[in-house]
Amino acid sequence: MMPELSYKTKPELLQCEGFNFRTFRWLQMMIFTIEEINKDQTLLPSIRLGYSIYDNCRKVPQAVRAAVTLLNGVDNIFKNYKCTGSPPIPAIVGDARSTQSIITGRIAGRFRIPMVSYSSSCPCLSNKLEFPTFFRTIPSDSFQAKAMAQLVKHFGWTWIGSIATQDDYGQYLVQLFNEQVQNYGVCLAFTEAIPKLPSRQKILQIVDTIKKSTAKVIVLFAGVGDIISLASEVVHQNITNKQWIASETWSTAALLATKQNFRSFGGTIGFAFRKGEIPQFKQFLLKVRPSSAPGNSLVNRFWEKLFGCTLNSPANTTGHTTATISEPICTGQEDIEKTDSVYSDVSQLRVSYNVYKAVYAIAHALHNLVICEPDKGPFLNNTCANISHFEPWQLLHYLKEVSFTNNFGEKVHFDENGDPTASYDIMNWQMDADGSVKIATVGLFDASAAPGQELVIDESIVIWSDGQTKIPSSICSESCPRGTRKAARKGEPTCCFDCLQCAEGKMSNKTDSIHCLTCPTDYWSNQERDQCVLKEIEFLSFEDLLGIILTATALFGAGITILILSIFIHYRNTPVVRANNIELSFLLLISLVLCFLCSLTFIGQPTVWSCILRHTLFGVSFALCISCILGKTIVVLMVFSATLPNNNMMKYFGPLQQRASVFICTFLQVIICILWLATSPPFPVKNTKYQSAKIILECDVGSVTAFCCVLGYIGLLAAISVVLAFLARKLPDNFNEAKFITFSMLIFSAVWITFIPAYISSPGKYTVAVEIFAILSSSFGLATCNFAPKCYIILLKPDQNTKKHVMGREAMAST
Repeated sequence: MMPELSYKTKPELLQCEGFNFRTFRWLQMMIFTIEEINKDQTLLPSIRLGYSIYDNCRKVPQAVRAAVTLLNGVDNIFKNYKCTGSPPIPAIVGDARSTQSIITGRIAGRFRIPMVSYSSSCPCLSNKLEFPTFFRTIPSDSFQAKAMAQLVKHFGWTWIGSIATQDDYGQYLVQLFNEQVQNYGVCLAFTEAIPKLPSRQKILQIVDTIKKSTAKVIVLFAGVGDIISLASEVVHQNITNKQWIASETWSTAALLATKQNFRSFGGTIGFAFRKGEIPQFKQFLLKVRPSSAPGNSLVNRFWEKLFGCTLNSPANTTGHTTATISEPICTGQEDIEKTDSVYSDVSQLRVSYNVYKAVYAIAHALHNLVICEPDKGPFLNNTCANISHFEPWQLLHYLKEVSFTNNFGEKVHFDENGDPTASYDIMNWQMDADGSVKIATVGLFDASAAPGQELVIDESIVIWSDGQTKIPSSICSESCPRGTRKAARKGEPTCCFDCLQCAEGKMSNKTDSIHCLTCPTDYWSNQERDQCVLKEIEFLSFEDLLGIILTATALFGAGITILILSIFIHYRNTPVVRANNIELSFLLLISLVLCFLCSLTFIGQPTVWSCILRHTLFGVSFALCISCILGKTIVVLMVFSATLPNNNMMKYFGPLQQRASVFICTFLQVIICILWLATSPPFPVKNTKYQSAKIILECDVGSVTAFCCVLGYIGLLAAISVVLAFLARKLPDNFNEAKFITFSMLIFSAVWITFIPAYISSPGKYTVAVEIFAILSSSFGLATCNFAPKCYIILLKPDQNTKKHVMGREAMAST
């Protein structure tokens, strides 16, 4: 049931819990800086700066109350009546946390009161439309996210985990970081959020995720107080193989950088604001003393917490009842220097240094306001502001343009978003010689440097997790070597992949290639697939064993044919030679020599002329050869037909007609070849269709139709010869030439019919070898069947080389 709201009673005053010594040191830095400026006789010689301090207790309602109080100039606790002029608060230094700065900044922006924060890093505060009067001396988290992403990229980590607090700081920063690293191809193994009030169960769940993850690098965005529980559990479970990357909030935290935590957190690398060495500041801190004067309540609370005592009585003058009866009474003379606290530790003045710069930025803006020359001012009618009665928006004008170099040589100015030049020290947790943990500076990130040169780190002095000096590896999958490509795993981040070897004809010459590159036309991938090499060029060469055998066979066949021709010339007057049409026999032998020799044009590297010659010489020589056989077949038929009564056919096919028939048949083939060469002649080509890894040099026939006509014409002559020879096979003759012509033409036809499938199925240079084999086989078949029996009789059976024997069967038939 909801309680009834009532506005009749005054709301209960919020009380602060605990006391932060580090924050109190920041406050002391502001006071120290103001006093230093007031002593300076050049910056604001005639002006003394004052201040009012409000504690928002890190609570949003208290922050709203403090902001409204500041802007109204009403302090119901204490007011310094010695201050004169207006407005009461011309500028605000703070807040430390982004959440409170967002609240205060929105309110201050309505009244155009400038606000300079020393520790609020949320990128949202750079929005001048929403926060027009906000400035800061700390870099925006967008730069820290960029710096961390570049650190991850620099060391080649592609598989990382991220943990952030569940607040504006953590969630803004982890989102910016995730966006940055994804541009570098980095994947997140896990992302965890730490609630502002984390339960034991949640801490255990986060630690379990850390243990199970294969990621070796973890980025943690959180404040010191938010990490303590998590860090304790990590140390308790002895997790030692993780490399931690720290945000600026805890990279220099002495509370965490302890000997007990070093086993798990040693080697942590983090970013920290640039620190400053401010002389005399420690002496100023040590001079703080409690007092009963109004407005000194924070000092009194600090004193009680530091020394564990109470001032005056348990109900002390501070108005807080944190002391107990058992606590001793503070004397006010205790020695701060003898305590070991964050308050007096000035070795890492980073946020304190930002406070120092923030106060000086306001002072320099006031200085520029004071030195404005009359009638040359920036306001209406070139007027200047009156230092005694100026408006906050007038100071805001000068604060936007402030630019100075401080006592430590650092230039301070703000960009159009009210941000300073981003610069971070890179810190590394190392073990000192005495066994203590030291936080060493090992590098620098400067956003103003040239692109690619922002990050500088001395890797030789970095100590990594587990005390290693070697850079740890954090990847989901090992890099893919040259010759392979990355193949994403289904349902997994892009950093988790398999390495697949490039296919034949493709290569990758660098690691982690996404695609394999296709080799150029005349190149092929090597066995490792990491480069393209010239393809092996293949053709039937005279140097190849196969080429040598075929060449020798062709020359042997041509030689045997020439030998037969010599025998026939020598025994040209014998009955066997004369009975076989001596002119056609000589012409047939010459054509067979050409058939044998034309096969040589198929051997060797194809050229334009060799391609033309091999096909035309083949077509013409075989046409001449078959024409001669056809003529001999016709003569046989005519001779035996002439023996029949009243048959005078032989007079129509005498020697002149025989020569004419051979000439005409051959000339038709020559005409076909001429037309072929005139329209689309054969030409050399590089064939990679059948063997991708090789370039087969061969001859393209050019016009397929013309090539088919050449082969078809030879086939036609052969078919006619077979038919006619078959008809004359039983004619009476002791040496019937028609039978041998029939056998030769059957062998010829069989060879060329079987040649077609063998030609198609033979790869590379063997295609040409099959073609040569067909030419030689058919040539040997024609030569053997037509002339071997005759040579046998001429050389070995001279007794049968008589007219009587040749005509014997005919004589017997006549009897």
